[in-house]
Amino acid sequence: MQSNLDMRESVPKVSQAWRLPSGLTTWVIALLLTFAILIPLGILLVDILSPDLALWESMWDTFLPAVLWNTLRLMIGVGIGTFLLGTFFAWLINTYRFPGRAWFENMLLLPLAIPGFIMGFVYVTIFEFAGPVQTALRDTFGWSRGEYWFPNIASPTGLIIVLTLVLYPYVYILARAAFREQANGTLEAAQMMGFGRWKSFFRVALPMARPHIAAGVLLAVMEAMTDYGTVSYFSYPTLSERIVVLWNTSFDISAATQLAAVMVMIALILLIIERQMRGQARYYQQGGHGRQMKRYKLEGWSAWGATFACITLLSVAFFLPVGQLIIWTINEFSDPTVNLLSESLISYAQNSIFLASVAAFVVMIIALVIAYTTRNGSVDTKQHPRFLARLMTIGYAMPGAVIGAGVLTTINPLDGAFTDFAATYLGWAQPGYILTGTIMALSYGYIVRFMAVGYNSVEASFEKIQPSMEGAARTMGASPLRMLRRIHFPLVRVGMLAGLLLVFVDVMKELPITLLLRPFGMDTLALRTYFLSIEGWHESAAIPALMIVLMGLIPVFILVRLGGRDSV
Repeated sequence: MQSNLDMRESVPKVSQAWRLPSGLTTWVIALLLTFAILIPLGILLVDILSPDLALWESMWDTFLPAVLWNTLRLMIGVGIGTFLLGTFFAWLINTYRFPGRAWFENMLLLPLAIPGFIMGFVYVTIFEFAGPVQTALRDTFGWSRGEYWFPNIASPTGLIIVLTLVLYPYVYILARAAFREQANGTLEAAQMMGFGRWKSFFRVALPMARPHIAAGVLLAVMEAMTDYGTVSYFSYPTLSERIVVLWNTSFDISAATQLAAVMVMIALILLIIERQMRGQARYYQQGGHGRQMKRYKLEGWSAWGATFACITLLSVAFFLPVGQLIIWTINEFSDPTVNLLSESLISYAQNSIFLASVAAFVVMIIALVIAYTTRNGSVDTKQHPRFLARLMTIGYAMPGAVIGAGVLTTINPLDGAFTDFAATYLGWAQPGYILTGTIMALSYGYIVRFMAVGYNSVEASFEKIQPSMEGAARTMGASPLRMLRRIHFPLVRVGMLAGLLLVFVDVMKELPITLLLRPFGMDTLALRTYFLSIEGWHESAAIPALMIVLMGLIPVFILVRLGGRDSV
C-alpha cells in the first residue's frame, strides 16, 4: 500500500516538473524562432513608417504608375481565368460521369508541376513568328509576314493565359473539395423547387463553395503577384520584377526596399482576406454529413464533349509544354557536339539538390520543434506560441523578391558591424562578409519563404495524436525527449516526409531568392533554365527545365495520394 501511495504522489510531481519549464520553453523557443523568421519582413515594414518622399516622387514620375497598373491587371486577369477554369472543371468532375472522369480527376492537377517561367518560354517559342506553328502555317498556305493574323503570345494577354494554365489547380483542388463535401439532399431540394442542374449550380452549389473558391483564387492571385521569372521573360514589369531589377541590376537599394515594403502590405492584406474566407467556410457547408453529391451520367455528345474539354485543358496545360521539352531534349541528345552530362550541368544539379536538401531539412527541424513545443506548452502560455507559430508562416504569402530584399537588408548591417569590429579590434585588413553572398544567407531566405509548407505538414500530423497517449507517457515519468522520440516522431514522420518533399521541390523551383542571395557563381537548375531561355537557347534550356518538371511531379503525386483517400 505504501508503494502504491508513493507512486500516486509522484505523478503530480512529474506532471508539474514537466508543465512549468515546458510553458516557459515553449514561449522562449516560439518567440526566438518567430523573431528570426519575421525580422526581414519587419525591417521592410519599418520603411513604410519612414518613407522617402523624394524617392517616391521620383518613382511615381518614372515607372511606378505603369508597374502598379501592370501588377493589378495581371492579378485581375489571373484571378478571373483561374476562377473560370478551376470552378468549371471541379463542378464537371464532381457532378457528372463521362468517359475518363476518374482519370481526369487527378490528372488535372499535373500543371502544378510546371513552373510558370518554363511554361512561358515554351509557349513563346512554339507560337512566336519564327516558331514551329507559324512556320508550318506559312509553309502550308504560302503566306508571308503581314498576310495573316496570329495572336501574339508574347503579350500581356499571353502572360495571363500562361499563368492561368499553371495556377488554375489551386482553385480546382479547393473547389473540388468544396463540391465533394456538399450534401446531395440540398441540390435535390433545389431541383424539386424547379431549379435545373446549372441553375442549382449558380443558386446553391456555387454560393456554398464560395469561401473555398475565393481562397483558391486569392492563392493564385498571390502567386501571380509574386512571380518573377515569367513576367521577366515576357518583359512585363511588375512590382516583383522591378524589385529584382532595382536591387540586382540598377543597385538602387533604397527604391527596392521601398517597393518591397509596399508588397509586404499588399500581401498581408491578401493573406488576411484569404484567412477570413477560409474561416467562413464552415458556415456554408451545412448538411455535408449527409448523402454526398450524386453524379449524373452524361450520354452522347455531352459525354464526349466533357471528355474533350478535359483532354484539351490537359493538352495545353501539361502535355504540350512537357512534350516540347522532351523533343528539345531528344534533339540535344542527337547532337554529337553536345555533352548532356557536362560538368556544368552536373554542378547545377548538385547545387540545386544540395540547397534544396539543406533548406528542407532545416525547415522541418524548426517546424518539428515549434509544433512540438506549441502542442505541449502549459495552459497559461499555450495560446501565445500558437499565435506566434502562425506568424512564422506568413513568409509563404510574400514574393521571393521581397524576402530576398528583406534578408539582405537584415544581414548587411550585421556584416558591416563585424567588418568594423574585425578591422578595429582584431587588426584584419579585409575581413570580408560572413553572411552576405553565402549559403547561410540563401538558406535563411528559403526558410523564411517556405516555413509555412513545413509547419503546416507537421502541425496537421500532431493534431491527429490523441492527448491521452501523451498523458499516459507523462504519468509513467517519460521525459520530453523520450516522449518525442518514442511517441511523437513515429506518428508524425509521414507528415514530416511529405513536408520535406514539398519544401525540397519548392526550393528547386525558386528563382528570385536564389538570384538575389546566391553565392557568386553558384547557379541552380532554375537559374540555368531562366538564363538560357532569355538568351534564346531553348533546346539547351529544355534539359534542366525537364529535370525541374520531373521533380515538381513529386508534390502532385502527394496531393493525388492524399486526395484519393477522400474520394467517393
